[in-house]
Amino acid sequence: MDLATILGLVATIGMMVWAMYLSAAGDLMMFYDFISIVIVFGGSITVVFMKFTLSQLAGSFKAAGKAFMFKMESAEELIEKAVQLADSARKGGFLALEEAEIPNAFMQKGINMLVDGHDADVVRGTLEKDIDQTYNRHGVYIAVFKQLGDLGPAMGMIGTLIGLVAMLANMSDPKAIGPAMAVALLTTLYGAVQANCLCMPLADKMSIRNEEEKTNNQLILDAVMGIQDGQNPKVIEGILRNYLMSKKREVKVDSE
Repeated sequence: MDLATILGLVATIGMMVWAMYLSAAGDLMMFYDFISIVIVFGGSITVVFMKFTLSQLAGSFKAAGKAFMFKMESAEELIEKAVQLADSARKGGFLALEEAEIPNAFMQKGINMLVDGHDADVVRGTLEKDIDQTYNRHGVYIAVFKQLGDLGPAMGMIGTLIGLVAMLANMSDPKAIGPAMAVALLTTLYGAVQANCLCMPLADKMSIRNEEEKTNNQLILDAVMGIQDGQNPKVIEGILRNYLMSKKREVKVDSE
């Protein structure tokens, strides 16, 4: 669970609702307008339908869950597991890795290829292609939310123009001016909220997750190739620690 995302979203919504409540003297319905909701949120979704495929849209909303509920192994955990696997392979060969418990699916895939006896070029090529395809696929999902963020203010502006046209066309009817002005202003508000409080922050958090996953997979790739080359586990650990921050890179030496 990503507490930063959840707390940020709840706090943002809470502060906005609180400000609305105070400014409207408790009448929050003042900030509700069905037409504005249709224009901004409905219009944004339908425009995105034209930009992406249905499968991409479905995947993007599923991937958005990673901004809230996502458990990724730390680099330290991956390095520790890689050293254990390297030690097992050095003592008992690749077949000794067949029954190893590997929580990370990408690492499991690489180890399975070693157990099956694939050449180094095949292993490297397959894993690199997997990394690139996963990164690019998630990039499309991120682009969906960036588009929704861009479309929020745009649809808000369209709603504002619609409201102004309706207001100017009914200047002789004072009762029609209020609802038309509400559409004009609330669509701008809804568009700003959609972009700056929801879609763009989610897109940014998804981008961070995508980069973290790519870095971890590259670490795993180096680990798998080191194991296949038969490198000493300590050498593999030293190489993989380059993925850590400088203060964590020192390899621990076992005391005799």
